[in-house]
Amino acid sequence: MALSAVLGGGAGLTGRPSEARASGPVLRRTIPSTGETVPAVGLGSWITFNVGDDPVLRADCATVMDAFLQAGGTIIDSSPMYGSAQAVIGDGLAAIGRAGDVFSADKVWIGDTDEGRSQIDQSRGLWRVPRFDLVQVHNLVGWQAHLETLAAMKAAGEVRYLGITTSHGRRHDLFERVMRDRDLDFVQVTYNPVDREVEQRILPLARERGTPVLINRPFRRGALTSRLEGAPLPGWAAEVGAVTWAQLLLKYVLSYPAATIPIPATTRPEHARENLAAATGPMLDERQRERVVALIRDL
Repeated sequence: MALSAVLGGGAGLTGRPSEARASGPVLRRTIPSTGETVPAVGLGSWITFNVGDDPVLRADCATVMDAFLQAGGTIIDSSPMYGSAQAVIGDGLAAIGRAGDVFSADKVWIGDTDEGRSQIDQSRGLWRVPRFDLVQVHNLVGWQAHLETLAAMKAAGEVRYLGITTSHGRRHDLFERVMRDRDLDFVQVTYNPVDREVEQRILPLARERGTPVLINRPFRRGALTSRLEGAPLPGWAAEVGAVTWAQLLLKYVLSYPAATIPIPATTRPEHARENLAAATGPMLDERQRERVVALIRDL
């Protein structure tokens, strides 16, 4: 089937003005365990890709992934917790012929830890990939047993990288202990100019250990961008190449002195391109970071 037919005739691919797109090399992060580099902005799938069997909405998700990948992105993140998202990703990647271009990041999320490997295999089948690049223990559920399973799978070449996740500021004490005690390739936490608790210990520890950090909820699931809608973008944003609030928020995350990789979710292809473009050009200095926090606080 032609791509234009799968994607609804290509509607929506023109998106926002070109100023919001990448205008230079996309910032990349290094994975210390291998030296591999990945683009510093990924694509999340929580809620946005949980569209069930609706063919139109599934085609829309394929359009988003196609725009993201064409713009130079690679990391797509999902979970068994996200309803139909995994199947939607797999079907969409097959439809656009881009499964080989993705850095596939998924999670294991099951209390019966004996079933961890089976869940990972089922998820991989939904994605239609030969193996996952990264599997993370979702919200530390059964983390001890699942990390043992993932370590064995990594040693066998069945998974390339392993990690742990948390969100909404939960279980940070335990999260920090696991980071200190275990050999992790990635961690994933919530971080944005409002939710900053991870600046106290988690992000500094990640920086110390050289661990890349996937950042979930960089827009607080749209609450931040909605709150800023209509507010004038500060004039100094142009100095760092940010032409939208979304880009300024992402640059806030990207400018933390650790290997941060935000994974915003979106239903719109132009936003996928815009988000990736935030990883180009200058990043914020400490004074500019403080100004972003103050701007949001004072609204």
